[in-house]
Amino acid sequence: MDGLMTDIKFVAGVGEARARLLERELGIRTVGDLMSHYPFRYIDRTRVYRIAEIAEGGPTLVQFRARVTGVSYAGTGRKRRFTAYVQDPSGQAELVWFQGIKWIEKRVETGREYLVFGRPSFFRGELRMAHPELETVEQALSRKAESGMQGIYPSTEKLSNVLGAKGMYHIVCNAWTLARDRIADPLPAELRTRYGLIPLREAIYNMHFPQSPELLRQAQYRLKFDELLGVQLNVQARRTERLSKSNGFLFPKVGGVFNTFYNEQLPFPLTGAQKRVIREIRRDTVTGYQMNRLLQGDVGSGKTLVALMSMLLAVDNGFQACMMAPTEILARQHYATITRMLRDLPVRVAVLTGSSKARERREALEGIASGEVHILLGTHALIEERVQFSNLGFVVIDEQHRFGVEQRARLWTKNAQPPHVLVMTATPIPRTLAMTLYGDLDVSVIDELPPGRRPVKTVHYTDAARLRLFGFMKQEIKKGRQVYVVYPLIKESETMDYKDLTDGYEAISRDFPLPEYVTAICHGKMKAADKEESMRQFKSGEAHILVATSVIEVGVDVPNATVMVIESAERFGLSQLHQLRGRVGRGGEQSYCILMSGEKLSKESRARLEAMCQTNDGFRLAELDLKLRGSGDVNGTLQSGMAFDLKIANPTQDIQILTLAREAAAAILAADPGLGSPDNRGLEALRRRYTGREELDFSRIS
Repeated sequence: MDGLMTDIKFVAGVGEARARLLERELGIRTVGDLMSHYPFRYIDRTRVYRIAEIAEGGPTLVQFRARVTGVSYAGTGRKRRFTAYVQDPSGQAELVWFQGIKWIEKRVETGREYLVFGRPSFFRGELRMAHPELETVEQALSRKAESGMQGIYPSTEKLSNVLGAKGMYHIVCNAWTLARDRIADPLPAELRTRYGLIPLREAIYNMHFPQSPELLRQAQYRLKFDELLGVQLNVQARRTERLSKSNGFLFPKVGGVFNTFYNEQLPFPLTGAQKRVIREIRRDTVTGYQMNRLLQGDVGSGKTLVALMSMLLAVDNGFQACMMAPTEILARQHYATITRMLRDLPVRVAVLTGSSKARERREALEGIASGEVHILLGTHALIEERVQFSNLGFVVIDEQHRFGVEQRARLWTKNAQPPHVLVMTATPIPRTLAMTLYGDLDVSVIDELPPGRRPVKTVHYTDAARLRLFGFMKQEIKKGRQVYVVYPLIKESETMDYKDLTDGYEAISRDFPLPEYVTAICHGKMKAADKEESMRQFKSGEAHILVATSVIEVGVDVPNATVMVIESAERFGLSQLHQLRGRVGRGGEQSYCILMSGEKLSKESRARLEAMCQTNDGFRLAELDLKLRGSGDVNGTLQSGMAFDLKIANPTQDIQILTLAREAAAAILAADPGLGSPDNRGLEALRRRYTGREELDFSRIS
């Protein structure tokens, strides 16, 4: 869509002020941006209702034709309102304005007939419409519509106050006149024919101005195909490049360390799923290709054990391994867990984080360079220039890691050959999505919990039940257990959120007074040392309650914590709720997750909280989360998790198109791996548009 770079302010009806608003609210800067801002539904503008036909529970937007019989004013100052009374042969209605009265009163003439368009509401059985759009019947008849179906566009409250549904539609009509002759089709004709795709220009036209329901369906199909093909061309090119190099380290033997550990030191028997994943990793390390595997498993499913056994495979074959965690607390926790598991085995483990003291740092660096240290655990401090491995063969990246390309490349430069890579995440990603997002990673799943784990019981309380909640917390603390209380923290409402957190902390401190109860607090604005101290108090059992924000890395393992209270639970996404719930239920005791919310909930929030109470299965919740949010949610899983911006395709729902796009991408790259042929110039441009950030930021897939 080159040549569509004209600034949006030059489109008739936009101008400087509206252009600024469009950019701020919807990120629309150019004509091209506006052309790919698609309607989310359509209304039939050929249908003109009679007033008597409009009833409660009918369509949310309607238009009717009526004559103004009189006007009136009520209230003063900010409460002033203007009402126009209208009627047609079948009945009467009231049109009300609370804003822009000066402007509208000049345009409403008593005795004149108008086409009225808006959202119907009813007051004592009579039709009322607030802030409708008006057009004289003469204007309406003289206007040649592009289509009988008018698109309703995604908007925001600020924008719709300035640009209503009709205003937005007119701007799109004006932009189309600038765009229509400049749309180049990226797909070769032969490819369009093979997959039955209409030309791009026709698709964009029918998205905005559908000429028939069938053409609208074809337009959606074409645009979804383009997006998913763009993504797949990237994903598969990366995979092909990796597999063409056949430069992976070989781990031919399963040696003494692995076998001794497996036969004598396993903390508990492996589940079937853990065995399967270890076999998959073992298979990868004897092929000669470099492994790139994504390991998904719910919180507490035993991923660390699988990672350790894979690292032991590397050690047995004369290689070093390293494991990167997103935070210092987690890195130290891995260090404690792994040294405890390895006990007397001849494997030397070191830890290195940003705050390692000089001696710890020196010992780790020297041991790694000489080859004496076999396994190094740490944070991304591992990528620093000074860390030189003698023979790095296996890397584990523990989740939520912003592990970008440059960082990965820097790890690789520590070796002439790239090591095998295992990326672990507790964020369950549905298979369909994993296929799109990480097509260059092979996916393994641990879908069984270790024996002896009891599922966490989840309940939803409203604020009215707070005393009941406090009573329950006291009961659990009496049994010697500990409690997390988590508050949401979102940038947009940061000041309010910190206030809620501190109010909550004060309320708990009042109801759970010292010395009987100790409450610790932990949030992002605290000094690192204070945060560490709070976490230490809670981990050691000195503190009974930890009040924290969701931003805090609650990845710490406190088996004695059995209650997770989530405040304002309706403000969290499903997978965030599920992650937080996974922090309890780590010991053998029955654990509880209590979702607190206000009385008033939107339909989606209610569905999320109900789903949490019904199931503990992270994969089912992830599928449901995608259904609830769809990919249209700008801050949803896809947009924040994907390295690219999908405007219309939804990988979970468009699985059939995704499969075809995968197949097309594979065929295109098999014939022309570099997309260098003149016929494929458009495809190369399409691929570039969806290159995005090459790696994903795992922390945001929640």
